[in-house]
Amino acid sequence: MALNISGVSIPDSKLAREITEYIRDTESSLLFNHSSRVYYFGALAGQHRGLKFDRELLYAGTMFHDVGLTPSHSSPNERFEVDGANAARDFLKQRGIGQHDLDVVWTSIALHTTPGVPQHMHPVIALVTAGVEMDVLGLTYPEYPAAERDAVTQAHPRTEHFKEDIIQAFYDGIKHKPDTTFGNVKADVIADKDPHFHPANFCSIIRNSAWRG
Repeated sequence: MALNISGVSIPDSKLAREITEYIRDTESSLLFNHSSRVYYFGALAGQHRGLKFDRELLYAGTMFHDVGLTPSHSSPNERFEVDGANAARDFLKQRGIGQHDLDVVWTSIALHTTPGVPQHMHPVIALVTAGVEMDVLGLTYPEYPAAERDAVTQAHPRTEHFKEDIIQAFYDGIKHKPDTTFGNVKADVIADKDPHFHPANFCSIIRNSAWRG
């Protein structure tokens, strides 16, 4: 029986089973369990917010969102988010998924590390980012009842030192192409003009999140 958490479960479909098998075979257990948690937290966020969304597309976006960090899908010069988005698009296209849905999943993955934008877009795009921000950064930790958090992490456990492990996984996946990490130029502009400006640090947010480990 599929795990059901507050009405959220992995879609019982051929496509979802193929996605699960593919990602399990491609990613480390660290990334596979992280991606699975991202699905549950994203779908639960959708329920909390009263959004209507296609759970198969959300599952595709969440499960593929970090596949660009793996050696088999890492290009020499594209952002890892784009590598993952391209891998998901190719996988879904081979299974007859239509262009509109391909674009939604592609965008959900490509933008999942771009805060402030996805929440204004299609629900699947918004919820992939919501799931990532919950599992990695703990930004919405208090919005999930403890029973939901515990059920998700029991089904797909976090490693004992997940915060450091996921930072290391990011580094390992992108260290060969540092130029692709060029990010939010606005922070650079403010830092150039305001000596008192201290931009938020991704790794510090992870380490200081409400999550243990």
